[in-house]
Amino acid sequence: MESTFQLEWKITSKDDGKLVLDFVKEKKISKRALTDIKFHGGEILVNDRHVTVRYQLKKDDLLTVIFPKEEKGSGLVADQVPFSIVYEDSHCLVINKPPFVPSIPSRDHVRGTLANGLIHYYEEHHIPSTIHIVNRLDKDTSGLMLVAKHRFAHSLFSDMQKSKSIHRSYEAFVHGVMEEQKGTISSPIGRKKDSIIEREVCDDGQSAVTHFKVLRSYKDRTHVKLVLETGRTHQIRVHLSSIGHPLCGDTLYGGNQLDINRQALHSSELSFWHPLLEKDLCFQAKLPEDMEKLAKRIHLKRK
Repeated sequence: MESTFQLEWKITSKDDGKLVLDFVKEKKISKRALTDIKFHGGEILVNDRHVTVRYQLKKDDLLTVIFPKEEKGSGLVADQVPFSIVYEDSHCLVINKPPFVPSIPSRDHVRGTLANGLIHYYEEHHIPSTIHIVNRLDKDTSGLMLVAKHRFAHSLFSDMQKSKSIHRSYEAFVHGVMEEQKGTISSPIGRKKDSIIEREVCDDGQSAVTHFKVLRSYKDRTHVKLVLETGRTHQIRVHLSSIGHPLCGDTLYGGNQLDINRQALHSSELSFWHPLLEKDLCFQAKLPEDMEKLAKRIHLKRK
């Protein structure tokens, strides 16, 4: 049968006598996932024979869990959208997203999003999956994104996001010269009154923490590295604006577009423990062309 993916385990003496139900729970396969397997076309096999979750495993058994095929949303259309694949396995992709590409469709961007491009890629390569983006980036932000290929991987990665075990860092260019070489901005962020887009620092907002480190100072600009402890909407943009150093190009939060025609923000590093392959992965993406040009231009200005 065609399925999204499957997992296999050779049973060792440690798990001899254990019920399938208990074994897969330890592998973080939820009751909901097991229900989906049972009623929507998945399979549980031991030595290529169908079993129930009450089956008692024996040493050297080969347990196979086949998850149901996933269906993409009827409104999600395949488009050829530019992006590069930094890493791929049967469970996830790491994407380097160019600027000006929205992550997912919206009322204003029904087509031409990364999600549309991923569907096109999946169809072209006969990958029976739908869209499971783990970390979204703003339309104008470039850089690394993690995408799960199936619901189970997405569930594991989402739990890792909540436990802060997926590590991301960004590079940005900001207006002004930052006096402190490194520091932490810890200010709650909430939706700005009378706006559906803008956020602001406010006492009743959600906790938000951003760490920064100056990479290089110029005459009236600063190149910074940023690490997030939380993932609030527009967090970096709001936090830097709140301390008087808005992102270059970010007109929504006090910057101007003399240097660049979008916020100068790039997701440059992504690292995590792969829960299914059980290994550490770390990726880097160099600055895109427009931010490289910005760096050269401000470097040429006299200090």
